[in-house]
Amino acid sequence: MVPYNLLKTNGTAGYLNTGVWAAKAIKEAKMLGNIKILASSEDKKFSYVPKNYEIPKELDYFHITSNNTIYGTQMKQFPGSPVPLVCDMSSDIFSRKVNGKNFALIYAGAQKNMGPAGTTMIAVKEDILGKTGRTMLSMLDYKAHIKGESMYNTPPVFPIYVSMLTLRWLKKNGGVEWIEKVNEKKAQLLYEEIDRNSLFKGTTEKTDRSNMNVTFVMHKPEQEPEFDKLWKEADISGLRGHRDVGGYRASLYNALPIESVKVLVDVMREFEKRFA
Repeated sequence: MVPYNLLKTNGTAGYLNTGVWAAKAIKEAKMLGNIKILASSEDKKFSYVPKNYEIPKELDYFHITSNNTIYGTQMKQFPGSPVPLVCDMSSDIFSRKVNGKNFALIYAGAQKNMGPAGTTMIAVKEDILGKTGRTMLSMLDYKAHIKGESMYNTPPVFPIYVSMLTLRWLKKNGGVEWIEKVNEKKAQLLYEEIDRNSLFKGTTEKTDRSNMNVTFVMHKPEQEPEFDKLWKEADISGLRGHRDVGGYRASLYNALPIESVKVLVDVMREFEKRFA
């Protein structure tokens, strides 16, 4: 929907390639027009976030992905852009403070920090819409959804309702400012153990480590079965890394309490005692 609504029929859009979801966005956008990849971290298996690239002023928009769930990187600073800045914040929306005024469009699936899968949040400056020169299908037209007050079609009531409850919980406890501090503590606790433990190592540049998805591997992969047994006995689930990269990935989304992170850290320390 982003290129459909923002990419002019004879225009060009810029993209930052930082992983699987950025690559998928690039693939879809190429179906509609000219796409220029301004920078990519594919050369080092997406283990860092590119920096010091130029954003041409003639672009229709520049698209970034704030958090890389599969490879465990996160943009700590957002680029100043001379063109409309578009961001996919699906995996770290409401996990930290951002200045919404710096973005022309933010989109995010609810299924990480907002609520169950089935609904998507869009925040868009209306003055950037309606300039592509193309005739648009109504279901893909942001303006149609705005005119219909987000009910152009029958909305998925349950995911929206649960998202409302989640946001009320967030607001009640102190809002994004509160959860940002909690998330930083959770991530710091786990990263410190990964760096300290002689059996594990992180997979990303330290400056770009994600607070949402902590990725790590073992120095000796042959020890993985024993480690898998230990964390499963501690009632930890879903710790294996994405099928495309292997290793391990601990997702520390808003709903996960710090006590859960402490359980994982304890397991890692116990594993070191037994097998180091």
